[in-house]
Amino acid sequence: MKFSGLNFMAQIALCLLLAFSAGCTVKAVQKEPQSVEDTLGPVRAVIEHGDWLVIRGIGAADNLIGSATNMPFSHSSIYDAENDQVIESDRRGVHVTPLPDYLSHATRVWVVKPMWATPETRPLAVELARSFVGRPYDVTGLIGLGLPESYYCSELVMSAWKPFIAKNEKTNPIPLVISPGRLHHWGRVVYDSMEIGLGQAPESMKNN
Repeated sequence: MKFSGLNFMAQIALCLLLAFSAGCTVKAVQKEPQSVEDTLGPVRAVIEHGDWLVIRGIGAADNLIGSATNMPFSHSSIYDAENDQVIESDRRGVHVTPLPDYLSHATRVWVVKPMWATPETRPLAVELARSFVGRPYDVTGLIGLGLPESYYCSELVMSAWKPFIAKNEKTNPIPLVISPGRLHHWGRVVYDSMEIGLGQAPESMKNN
């Protein structure tokens, strides 16, 4: 299959059409992002180095991914607390984005703590994610083909934790394709901007 003659959106659409040709329910799309002023404080209250930020974005690619996967989320990233930024992969490839800018494109936000996260593993996972910066976006990964040294968003955040996955993989196997909305199967959701609301996160979460 050749993709070189297609633009990025056409590649995304073709991959998702092939991957989900059986059809999925199209979820309603909220066109306006949540206020950064409302989400930034609660997110910072619970997020740690190496955690995943899973969002529903407002771009055309987000709409395609959210609709095709029939999930309320469309994008994910890994948090670099030392620089208050996320490491993500999209049409520009793997790059870093300041946390407020990342949240400004979200209509819903999850903070997910990976199941392998410890004080020892967190810095190693982020260091590995940093090493991916500059690599291209993996369009064919969406249909399980995968390009070497390339990453789509969920592939990136899971790959950062790959050195620590092996001991749990038999009981909690990692599928070939991982949609952003399924990352909670390998972690714990400690903040949901829709379920919890836009105020302060509960005190019980702040201690997690």
